[in-house]
Amino acid sequence: MNLLEVKNLKKSFGDLEVLKNISMEVGEGEVVSILGPSGSGKSTFLRCISMLETIDGGSLVYCGKQAVSEQDGKPVYVPKSELQEIRHSFGLVFQNFNLFPHYSVLKNITDAPIRVLKRDKAEVMKEAEALLKKMGLADKGSFYPYQLSGGQQQRVAIARALAMKPKMLFFDEPTSALDPELTAEILKVLKELAKEKMTMLIVTHEIGFARSVSDHVVFMDGGVIVEQGDPRDVIDNPSNERTRAFLKKMEQ
Repeated sequence: MNLLEVKNLKKSFGDLEVLKNISMEVGEGEVVSILGPSGSGKSTFLRCISMLETIDGGSLVYCGKQAVSEQDGKPVYVPKSELQEIRHSFGLVFQNFNLFPHYSVLKNITDAPIRVLKRDKAEVMKEAEALLKKMGLADKGSFYPYQLSGGQQQRVAIARALAMKPKMLFFDEPTSALDPELTAEILKVLKELAKEKMTMLIVTHEIGFARSVSDHVVFMDGGVIVEQGDPRDVIDNPSNERTRAFLKKMEQ
């Protein structure tokens, strides 16, 4: 089953067309990595499918539920209450963590499940502690974000996304704000989640990671999908000149 279906997605900012007819499917349990140079539209695509930006054309389906349909060439979103429910099907992890600075680590993780999902506090606390243990942060529940390294903050951000029990996770360059040592920490967590068959869509510049973990790799440039397919084909044997040039540049 596809957890995400994107058809002919378009997005412009003023006269600048940032996304031109992007279509993509993400199947349950799949890891899809999106590669591409800066300004290729990768992050805008992620912001559109996570509904932080409205789209200008196309349709979006999450877990079989239509969120946006196209009518007379214009996108039509379903009512707010339905959108809210659809939003709970995915979690989003940003490159700059976006933790609440005035909340402890534990409160960062438990606040939304208790307040938004109205779940039992004791149960949520228990799950949050298990998530912290899984992230290697069992002793950090009472800490505040400023007391943690960047890698630890990003692991808290991943735990916070998982606490909402999403069916899939979207990551926007999850390691770009981190040095190499901390990057390795986060990639290890993502590899573990991939082993557990967590459905993930990851915008990344970590080519080796994309090759080893992804079921499917998408290369974007200039607001279009230039090439996509098995990582061994796209990364090791690209058929498009733009893909080859990008990968060569990344290797330098």
